[in-house]
Amino acid sequence: MTDPNRTQLGAPPVADPNRTVMTGAPAADPNKTIMGAAPSLNTTVTIKPVQCPVCKSFNPPGVMFCNDCGLIFERALDGDAFGAPAVQLPVLVESTGREHQLRPGLNVIGRAGDILIDDTRVSRRHCQLTLESGTVTVEDVGSTNGTKVGGSPLAQGQKSTLNNGDRISLGGFELTLSLPGESSKTMQAMSGRTAAITVAPTVDESVATLVLPDREIPLAIGQHKFGRRDDNAIVIKDPYVSGTHGLIEVTEEGVFLTDTGSTNGTLLNEAKLAANMRTKLGKDDVIRLGSITATVRFKG
Repeated sequence: MTDPNRTQLGAPPVADPNRTVMTGAPAADPNKTIMGAAPSLNTTVTIKPVQCPVCKSFNPPGVMFCNDCGLIFERALDGDAFGAPAVQLPVLVESTGREHQLRPGLNVIGRAGDILIDDTRVSRRHCQLTLESGTVTVEDVGSTNGTKVGGSPLAQGQKSTLNNGDRISLGGFELTLSLPGESSKTMQAMSGRTAAITVAPTVDESVATLVLPDREIPLAIGQHKFGRRDDNAIVIKDPYVSGTHGLIEVTEEGVFLTDTGSTNGTLLNEAKLAANMRTKLGKDDVIRLGSITATVRFKG
């Protein structure tokens, strides 16, 4: 007989198909793209300067070439074989040859300016240069040691228009303005008067001529260094040309070209020359230095 007070074991309960069953958290898919939170407009973003891998100097963000050695960075504009930009900007050149490029608009010069000059004679905000429509003006903004242009002091707030080759003294620290395409122009007399010569004319002893886009340079027998610095026999003011770029040697056997280890190299007929390789030039050879194209015209 069945005891009514005894617990009876019945069949297992039937699962309710409509019942919500809680399971463990789903496993993370390592290949699934996870969408993060959107960046905040209030987040401070640090923009780091660009360090040149060759000369180790730091350059402002976004520049296309090193301001010290002229090395071309990855973001160079499309153009010639060296990626030279179509428009070149004026530069301020220190006595050591270091160059500071001027950007269009206002450029503050000082120990804490747009153009940094690390010299105790220079104020934190010493003067400002403005580049507009190809014209450069300078204005002293209340410096401690004053600003001079060509030896003449500027009063605070006084503006002076600069020409190519003008020297700016910041309390004794000198900078020279170099305008693109201006350093090699031939100076012509402004009047129709006949000027007396101070030295006797010399005999042209050149055996060839270096033809540049803006001038022609006679080449006599001997060695002719060329580069961006003023101490070269042939000065080429192009930002992609090294301070001392190469050597043109003229002998009785012909004219020879040597790249002396420049940063951006030298092209001869669109082929890059190996460093320190002496190469004889022919009458139809084309030399490319940065954005400059040159040829050699032989006599006879």
